[in-house]
Amino acid sequence: MKELDMSSYNDILPVEKLYRLAEENHEQYKNASPHAHGVFDDVFNPAILKNVLEEFDTKDNEKWKEYDTKYEKKLQLSTDQVLGPNTRALISNLNSGTFLKFLEKLTGINSLIPDPYLSGGGLHKIESGGKLGIHVDFNRNDSLKVHRRINILIYLNEDWDDSYGGHFELWSDKAGTEKVKIAPIFNRMAIFNTTATSFHGHPEPLACPPDRSRKSLALYYYTVEKDNLQSKKNHGTVFVNEKGQADELGKVGLVQKLKNKVKAFIKA
Repeated sequence: MKELDMSSYNDILPVEKLYRLAEENHEQYKNASPHAHGVFDDVFNPAILKNVLEEFDTKDNEKWKEYDTKYEKKLQLSTDQVLGPNTRALISNLNSGTFLKFLEKLTGINSLIPDPYLSGGGLHKIESGGKLGIHVDFNRNDSLKVHRRINILIYLNEDWDDSYGGHFELWSDKAGTEKVKIAPIFNRMAIFNTTATSFHGHPEPLACPPDRSRKSLALYYYTVEKDNLQSKKNHGTVFVNEKGQADELGKVGLVQKLKNKVKAFIKA
């Protein structure tokens, strides 16, 4: 692992490069299809990301949170006490005012708020055969009582063969009428707005060798006010099922609620 000087912003965040990217790409970002987004390669010092990658696989497997449903099969680690020092330093800088100013200039969304708790974010790992179904993200952080506006994904996959799959997909609607596919290659940063119709994921099972996995760092950003492109109602993660219908995991339907009330009444 390479020793790095963490005393200066520019050793972790390439400030001038970031501000130049924001200045040059904010119109393209805003008008991108199928949703506002941008993809930027080789932004960060690769030595920093290599250090994060080394820390990635040294973490205690028992600390990873496992998601295993019909829509997703992945692992997540967001407890900062068990993240490595390089990972914590990078996340801290990505949650800094300096980085927020870059995001605000790029996206046109002002007064952004980071999430120090990394709710739903942090390190993400998808192993061979895993996937993340097309979905719309939860739109409110109940802990901070703020509304989700921006997602950032930084990919950490060296020598990633295109045949492995795992492409990040942005869909225009539940049917995927228009799609953008983004390969999850090392030192690639994908940024996109979180709205009621920002469908995304990687729906095809990962085809990498068993000794490889798809690795990324995910961070989410919020505002106090809700945007008019977001759903008026607060919701959790909403997946698209095989019939092209919305399916909010964890949501209890009306019929089930009635059954639960009947059961409770009988027990009483």
